[in-house]
Amino acid sequence: MKVVVDMNKCQDHGQCVFAAPDVFQLEDNGRLAYVSDPDDALRDEVEEAADVCPLQAIRVEA
Repeated sequence: MKVVVDMNKCQDHGQCVFAAPDVFQLEDNGRLAYVSDPDDALRDEVEEAADVCPLQAIRVEA
């Protein structure tokens, strides 16, 4: 699985952090950081994070 975040769309709301904290984190400066190739066991959490993103900036690829 590959996670892609459009950083031009992302406004660091952090909803993805709540949905998938093992994949998404907010850095000390408030910017989003994420694991681009998380373990497939986290797929449900990552797909939930993509769904709850208010700007739909997260894409999950096979």
